[in-house]
This record gives sequence, C-alpha cells and structure tokens, in this order.
Amino acid sequence: MSKSLFIAEKPSVAQEFANALKKKWARRDGYQEADDAIVTWCVGHLVTMSYPDSYDPRFKRWSLETLPFLPKEFKYQVIDSVSKQFQIVSGLLNRKDVEIIYICTDSGREGEYIYRLVDQMSGVNGKVRKRVWIDSQTEEEILRGIREAKDWSEYDNLSASAYLRAKEDYLMGINFSRLLTLKYGNAVSNYLKKDRTVVSVGRVMTCVLGMVVRREREIREFVKTPFYRVIAAFALQEMTFDGEWKSVEGSRYFQTPFLYKDNGFKEKKTAEELIRLLSEEPPLTAVVASVERKKETKNPPLLYNLAELQNDCSKMFKISPDETLRVVQELYEKKLVTYPRTDARVMSTAVAKEIHKNISGLKQFEPLRMFADEALQMGSYKTIGKTRYVNDKQITDHYAIIPTGQGFGALQGLSPLSRDVYQVIARRFLSIFYPAAVYRKTSLDLERNREHFFAVFKVLMEPGYLKVSENPESKKKTGKADGEDQKEGDSEKNQKDMEDPGFLSMLASIKKGMEIPITSFAIKEGESSPPKRYTSGSMILAMENAGQLIEDEELRAQIKGSGIGTSATRAEILKKLVNIQYLALNKKTQVITPSLLGELIFEVVNASLKQLLNPDLTASWEKGLNYVAEGSITSEEYMTKLENFVAGRTYNVLRLNNQYQLRDHFDTAAAFYKKQN
Repeated sequence: MSKSLFIAEKPSVAQEFANALKKKWARRDGYQEADDAIVTWCVGHLVTMSYPDSYDPRFKRWSLETLPFLPKEFKYQVIDSVSKQFQIVSGLLNRKDVEIIYICTDSGREGEYIYRLVDQMSGVNGKVRKRVWIDSQTEEEILRGIREAKDWSEYDNLSASAYLRAKEDYLMGINFSRLLTLKYGNAVSNYLKKDRTVVSVGRVMTCVLGMVVRREREIREFVKTPFYRVIAAFALQEMTFDGEWKSVEGSRYFQTPFLYKDNGFKEKKTAEELIRLLSEEPPLTAVVASVERKKETKNPPLLYNLAELQNDCSKMFKISPDETLRVVQELYEKKLVTYPRTDARVMSTAVAKEIHKNISGLKQFEPLRMFADEALQMGSYKTIGKTRYVNDKQITDHYAIIPTGQGFGALQGLSPLSRDVYQVIARRFLSIFYPAAVYRKTSLDLERNREHFFAVFKVLMEPGYLKVSENPESKKKTGKADGEDQKEGDSEKNQKDMEDPGFLSMLASIKKGMEIPITSFAIKEGESSPPKRYTSGSMILAMENAGQLIEDEELRAQIKGSGIGTSATRAEILKKLVNIQYLALNKKTQVITPSLLGELIFEVVNASLKQLLNPDLTASWEKGLNYVAEGSITSEEYMTKLENFVAGRTYNVLRLNNQYQLRDHFDTAAAFYKKQN
C-alpha cells in the first residue's frame, strides 16, 4: 500500500500534523506510522555546509595564501549531533512504499532550505514532493495546507535564494574573518594584551556593529547647547494657563541670530530682555489673535509584524528581541497566534473574509471577552477588507501576527510573560475593528506688543480603539494617546487642567479679540539632547528599515523597503554580537552599547572592508536575494556578483599595509573606556 510521508521541522510540529490527520498512529524511533501515512521530523538543521578543509586539508590552516576561498561546487555534510535522525528521515524519504512527500517545514526561506538540504543529501528520486504552506498550526489550517499543497517546484526560486543566502554568509564569513584575523588580529591582541583575537565578520552582523559604534560616537561628540524659553501665565475666570513665546513674522527677534530654533534664545539675557520689554506699558494683558478649534482623529495602528512586536516588548517588558521571538514562537506552536516570522503588518483578503472566527474565539479569553463581543456587535469586520489593514500586495510569505481565536487550553500552562505578550497581540488585533480615537484640539495665539504666545489644549472626546489598545489607562482624559509626545505649547500644566470641567468651560468662552490678563513671565532653561542609544527593540526596527531608525509608526509603514537581515534572523544576529562581546546589552533597560573590543573591530573593518559597515549595501544584498526568490534575476547572476565582491575586496585588503596606523584610532576609542574604569 502506497504511503504519504509528512516531514516537519521539529517534533512538536510533527505531532500537530499527526493530530490533525486523525489516524491510528504507531510510534516508531524518530517517526510515527499509520496504514497510509508516516509523520517524521527534522530537529532544525540536519545538514550544513562543510568546512574548507573538507575541500582540501591545506585549508584547515588559516593562511593569506589560500584566500580568496571560492569553491566551484559547495560541499555539505550531516551534522554529527543529529546524524541518527538524519538516517531515519533519509531512510523514510527513500522507502519504496512512500509515493508522496509532503514538505511541512516552516513556511519561509529557512524552512525551505532545511528540507532541500535533507532531500539533496538523501538522494531522493522518483517521488512526488508537495509543499505545505500554512500560517498557523490550527487543525483547520494544517488540513487546508495539505489539501492545497503545491508541487515543490513552484518554490524553486525561494529555494535558490535560501541556498544563495547560505553561500553568501559562508563566503563572506570565512574569507573576511580569516583575512582580517590574519591581517589585523595581532594588532588587536597586542593592544588588548590578549593571546589571540579572531575577527568575526558577517554580512549583517558587521553592519549592525557599525550602526551601534557610530551612534555611540555621535553621543560622545555631541555638545549640549543651552537654550531659554519664555513662558507667560494667563488668568481668566479665576483659572490660569500657560502660553509659550514663539518668534513669528512681525516679532522683533524674527530670524535673528539670537534665536535657538524659533521658540527659545541662545542666551538668558535675551530672554530677560524680552520679558522686560513685554512688562512695560501696563496693564499686563494680551489680545487673542486667533482661536482654532478642530477635531483630530487617530486611527488604530497597523497589525504587528515581528519587528514591531519585538520593539514594543522591549519597551513594555524590557525583554530582548530574541526572548520575544522565543515567546511568540511558543504561542504559535500552542496554536494561539499565526506565524511569527513575518514582515507584513496587514491581513490577506482571504483571511479577512473569515476574520469573524478569530474575533469570536477571543470571547473565550476573559481579559478581552467584552471587547471581542463589542467588535462583533459593531460589525466593522464585515468591511475590514476595504481598509488599510488588508492588502495582498504588502504580503510576501505570511500576513501579520494575529490571534487564531483558538488554543486557549494551553494558556494556563504558559508563563505570565507569554500571557502578557499574547494579550498585547490580541489587543492590537481587536483595535482595528474599533473606530478612530477623536480629540478636540484648541489652539490659542495671544499677542502682546507684536510678540506672540501659543497654547495648545487637547481633550479626548471619543476613545474609540484606545479602549482596547495596549495601555488604555495611560491617558484617559488628557487625550494623550499611547506613545504620543507632548507638542510645542502643550504644557504639562495645561494638560493637567484638561481634567477640570470648569477649565474646559473657560476655554470654550475664549473668543478672538478678547484681552486676557498676564499674571507673570518665567524663563525655562533647557538644553539640546544627544541622539538616543539604540535599545534592542529600536535596533530591530532600524534593521528593518535599512539602518534608519524611524520613530513615527505611520511613516515607517509608508517607506518600508528592504531591510538588513530578515525577521527570522535579526534577533539572533543581535544575540551573537552580545555573546562574542562586541556589544553589551543592559538587561534592565535593553540599551545597547559597544564594548572596547567591538570598537577596535569596527576600526579594523573601517580601515579594510568599509563597505560592510554600509547599511544600504547590506540591504541591497537582501534585496538581491528577494529578486532571486521572485524570479527577477537568476542564481548565476547573483553568484557572479557575490564572487566578484568577495574576491575584489579580498585582493584589496591583501595589498594594504596599514596595521600600524590603527594604533591612533584604538587609542581614541580606548580613552573613553579608561574614563569608565
């Protein structure tokens, strides 16, 4: 009797497939078998690329004479620690009674690569192979994936990009790490008074190191500039509010060199001069030059992809991106959420048509039961397909991370952190079915002696999605939504007063042309701020946007292009840089800083392979891999470009003789660490 073989990436996933297929399974060593089916599993990677010495023993010794190392054909080998499972899987793939192989490894580039290597090493021939592509591990999704499985040849381009990604990392890692270690390792070792230093170089890793070091140096070199703002206190109907002076056309200070930006002065004496001028000619009043009252809306944010979730979890729970990925992967394997390693922040049209099932399921989750019920009653899910939250063109492999509405039996067994992360994902999901938050904003312009003071007041009229969003209690009456920064003229005092009905009534009475008494003037001293250090979360976002840290959530969504690394690899790269002590991660704050070793390695790369520090170049390599996956360019074209890059850069460095010139750069970096010690 012919059989179908289902091969998953790990034992837990294989068990989910076995459960969904509902057959009478017999447990064997490394697989399960029924009358017409077999389920087996990898344990992550079973096969890897061979070390250089397997090509020729002379490559075992690191030598400049053997570089660049560019094999014509690449060799692969079974990983020793998992060789037993490989033999089991290989035997099953080649069993005569197995006719159809269902490839059930993770639905992504790396999952494709894991199976293709096993198939290649096992020499599989004459079998039908079908690719199962799923977005969650619910029973319905698994059965749909099996039912709609496509011939594996339809994923050949994805497979080609996976092989190329591995070859790229392999060639850059081996050639550049050996090259820089042999050329500059002694210089680093001698400086640090160590026996030996291996210079670890990677396509993405080195670029990230460069981003952190450059940011640290910007902070060190930053010179704080003091500035002085003038604040007026106004009184009306026995209540007070603040207004901030700003230089506008007509002001005696407009476009003068005395200004710091347009709402402050470089010197305190100029601020004092302004107050003196304004205090002349009693009575001390200002005329309302304009009153603007308008409604403002704030739409629910887009759904989570992995990078956005990692950033928010870094801020909310002070956990690393690696820990967030571990948690959300666990939630995925427990059937609670959809596939986590995604770059998309929208749903597909097909999912949107059935989304009421996900919402209905959340009624079983007590903290959000009321909101799920309300979302269904409002009925906006029926037209969600026409909104910005559904866009098939913005999805490559998988749609956004959303709750499945299933798997609640596993919730009690999860850690408090895992339950919190689940709730964050579920709240973000439910919020898109709620209306926008509506604010009433009042802007005042008050004039005295051609000088203008501005005050802004904002109150939340309709909470909309804020009822269900991540931190709904954060600012109920001040109208300050989660993550919303205080704007100019929107003083802390004014915002506090927005909770007073009498104050709101006074505000409503203000009309253009009114005279309002000024009770006092004050000078507020401030100073310019240096750039912020990256946190683990903001670094993931910066990597997603090719080295740009774009704070604004809406703007990020608009300009999103090719990033550095992928959603599946970014956390691991950051973790490796910390493990090899090039970077330090503060576990309490999640702030990232370079180590002295990391700065010395930066100097080495900067003096030899400077291109590796360029985020745009690194992102272009990732974009090239995407082109291969799309079929826009061939593997041969990409490989030629890669080999030329590796060979060209290697020959350039071999000709350099600049080791001793690095000493001054090392000293400059080390001076900062001596101050710390």
